[in-house]
Amino acid sequence: MPAPSRPPAPTSLPLTLARAHLRRRRTQNLSTVLGIAVGVMVLIAALSLTNGFTGALIQATLRATPHLSLTRFTPGGADPEMEKALRQNKDVVAFMPFLADKGLLTRPASDGRGAGLDFATLFGVSAEAGKVLGLPPEESQLLATLKPNEVLLGSALAQSLGAFQGQELRLLAGSTQRRSALKVAGIFRSGNYLIDSAYAFVPLGTLQQIQGNTHISGYQARLKDPDLAPQVGQTISRALPYSSLPWQNLYGSLLDQLKLQKQVIGFVVFLIVIVAAFGIANVLTLTVFEKTPEIAILRAMGASRRQIIWAFVWQGAALGAAGLLLGNVLGLAISLYFTWRPFQIPGDLYFITALPVQVRLSDLLWVNALGISTTLLAALLPARRAAGIEPARIIR
Repeated sequence: MPAPSRPPAPTSLPLTLARAHLRRRRTQNLSTVLGIAVGVMVLIAALSLTNGFTGALIQATLRATPHLSLTRFTPGGADPEMEKALRQNKDVVAFMPFLADKGLLTRPASDGRGAGLDFATLFGVSAEAGKVLGLPPEESQLLATLKPNEVLLGSALAQSLGAFQGQELRLLAGSTQRRSALKVAGIFRSGNYLIDSAYAFVPLGTLQQIQGNTHISGYQARLKDPDLAPQVGQTISRALPYSSLPWQNLYGSLLDQLKLQKQVIGFVVFLIVIVAAFGIANVLTLTVFEKTPEIAILRAMGASRRQIIWAFVWQGAALGAAGLLLGNVLGLAISLYFTWRPFQIPGDLYFITALPVQVRLSDLLWVNALGISTTLLAALLPARRAAGIEPARIIR
């Protein structure tokens, strides 16, 4: 005797109603989904480009900037105690003494070319500079092997001077007003226009000779983790007469501006998602007006207010989830495209020449969390309106 067939599992009333409503007004539903998708797409792409801009600028800056600078309170020569403290600190990868000064570089006029001149920030460095700074290998090797009276120029500074490798320049030192001759050993390019247009490196002994003493400004160090620069600097300078300058303090205002820029961009673009969420509220409100008699009948047949509310909440959640999914796909696709072909920007305006992309999981999570929250809130108002329908008044 065959076993009796089981009846099909009952389907939840809210889900059944939500599916039925979604089958109608397909054009409006599609436009609502596209509106949310466009908002999420733009938000993800904008945040990824902002992250890439910030990361690229920091990376370019740290190529020619030490993670930590320790400056002496009083002039003096090499400090064995400071060198010992740096050598024993497990977070320090490399360090070197340095001497800083400002000066006017000039290129003499030649046949068919006028003279060139520009101000520069001069750094006297030792052979360890190739390890302390993060320049590309060839430039690091060139920096570490600078000979007396040679200079390594930033690319934009060299362009401003009209100087090229092997050419002789004249230097007027700012601190002593002494004149000297320097030979261009090469050109470095960090990617940060502000650095490439202002920095020049010379051997430590050469700058000391120009200043007429054996003093140093202090020490520069490279760390395993650049983010630990404030803590490491505070630890070392607490016991020795040095002031600590982490790279975060040197570029603190710039980092704060970039952080604020990301917040403003995120807020402004998120308004697109809010506007799209009103599309969900509009669709559901029209559904409530259209289905008022059917809702009244369902209420008269025993459907609870909670079931009616959930029917519209599920409908809003479905539209929101579809928009979020499509928006994530499109946003990641745009980010992938700009990763393959970075957007080129003028370096003299934005410090870097290319705009890379950096997609962060945290950004994706909060974008989707805010997106689904907004769509659910947009669906809640018409849902409560539908649940408030009085069956007796409508049927009468």
